[in-house]
Amino acid sequence: MNMGRILVVDDEPQIRRVLRTTLSAQGYEVFDARTGEAALLAIREQRFDLVLLDVNMPGIGGMEACREIRSGSDAAIIMLTVRNTEQDKVKALDAGADDYITKPFGIPDLLARIRAALRRLPVLQGGESEVIRLQGVEIDLQARRVRKGDKEFRLTPKEYDLLHYLAANPRTPIPHTKLLQAVWGPDYGDQVEYLRVFVNQLRKKIELDPSQPQYLLTEPWVGYRFEPPAGK
Repeated sequence: MNMGRILVVDDEPQIRRVLRTTLSAQGYEVFDARTGEAALLAIREQRFDLVLLDVNMPGIGGMEACREIRSGSDAAIIMLTVRNTEQDKVKALDAGADDYITKPFGIPDLLARIRAALRRLPVLQGGESEVIRLQGVEIDLQARRVRKGDKEFRLTPKEYDLLHYLAANPRTPIPHTKLLQAVWGPDYGDQVEYLRVFVNQLRKKIELDPSQPQYLLTEPWVGYRFEPPAGK
């Protein structure tokens, strides 16, 4: 059974070979690219469910390639890097990655992260509200689009999952751990920086003034809360 199409982007032949063999054995359809330029060409020509993207490559680096991929693709992106500081993680997430794994990594950990990146919340059912209208902003959850004034933004899969979960539990403070496990999966819980980055990205799209949010509110030391307009 085909579990999904994965593009492995790394300038090290051994890593590409090992990942191709390992992931193929798990049921994924695997392709590879040696450079960021080759990856961008492949993504323009084919559809992928997930991209494993090395940060340090000759030519177009992983961060730039990640931004380019995210600008036109909803594929999940996991960054591969030898660096493991919080600042590096935030840079990767800001560039559009869904997750981040440090080399050298264990195969079980990588497989778990791939499953988490491909994980999606159930699609909206008929009884649920598919359009959220805020002051000057309209969020179409079914289409994963946000219209703010004359601008339109696309929600990435993880942004959608996070907003969908928060909006389905309005006016309820949701702890960091619960949010992480609902959106990324049960193996997550301590990656608070993931939430900070994704909430900031959502605020830029749905808040009239992201520096003074009205709808995606921080609950200090707890988590986040979605506060719809009065009467909603």
